[in-house]
Amino acid sequence: MPHVMDAMDQAYSVHRLYEMSDRDAWLAENGAKIRAIGTDGHLGASADLMDCLPNLEIIGCYGVGVDAINLDHARKKGVVVTNTPDVLNDDVANLAVALLLDVSRQIVAADRYVRSGQWLKKNMPLAKSIRDRKVGILGLGRIGKSIAEKLQVFGCRISYHGRREQSDVSYRFFPDLVEMARDSDYVVVICPGGEATRNIVNREVIEALGPEGTLINVARGSVVDEPELVSALVDGRLGAAGLDVFAAEPKVPEELFALDNVVLQPHRGSATAETRRAMGDLVVRNLAAHFAGKTVLTPVT
Repeated sequence: MPHVMDAMDQAYSVHRLYEMSDRDAWLAENGAKIRAIGTDGHLGASADLMDCLPNLEIIGCYGVGVDAINLDHARKKGVVVTNTPDVLNDDVANLAVALLLDVSRQIVAADRYVRSGQWLKKNMPLAKSIRDRKVGILGLGRIGKSIAEKLQVFGCRISYHGRREQSDVSYRFFPDLVEMARDSDYVVVICPGGEATRNIVNREVIEALGPEGTLINVARGSVVDEPELVSALVDGRLGAAGLDVFAAEPKVPEELFALDNVVLQPHRGSATAETRRAMGDLVVRNLAAHFAGKTVLTPVT
């Protein structure tokens, strides 16, 4: 954001790598001068880029997801990595709930129904209530817990799947994701991306959720086997989906465009002015703390 760039320009000598016509040549000539990288959760920082910067000390990530940053390589090189957790919890959770409500009550589809003049011809079919529905959350981290709390207000019954059972929550834990999907009316995906979770929502999970089930994904497109998801939605083997993320953003499978049981968003989970400003401020504060010789505020451990 402009205010982030302004703050960094005032404090540091900032080099915009994206403006360089020959990045490799520029890095070869200037890489030794660079002590910090400012990036985001999509661009990340590769091992190759870090190796071009022998004096790199810190990577400040604008976003909570760090799967595009080679964390193992950063650790080996002694590079601090920071991200922007917590400040975006509410807005990402709110969008997950909004997608769940939208798909269930057909809000976007109903808007199209009115605009196209169909209401003049007949009433729209009834939608679905979410009260007493079972919602399984894949990834009960900080955002996952916020989603759970918000959905309880609507009378949903919450369960979750993750790497381990958590002793500080009362929700039902499923050690097996397929079993949770089979038991759920909705599965909300909010686990980290990366190789450890790539295509964890696969054909078996989608089939277990079934033709009456709904998938909500506000995590990463890599977490879901997208061809299987598209096929299941087109064939009716999965009931509905609310999707904020995709495997090859900004490219979205065009087969989804004609489906009224699918709501699509352009990766806007944290995209409010207030949250993005707070995220940017946290990037700047982490850099400032590091260069002042202090402990960074939000290290990625």
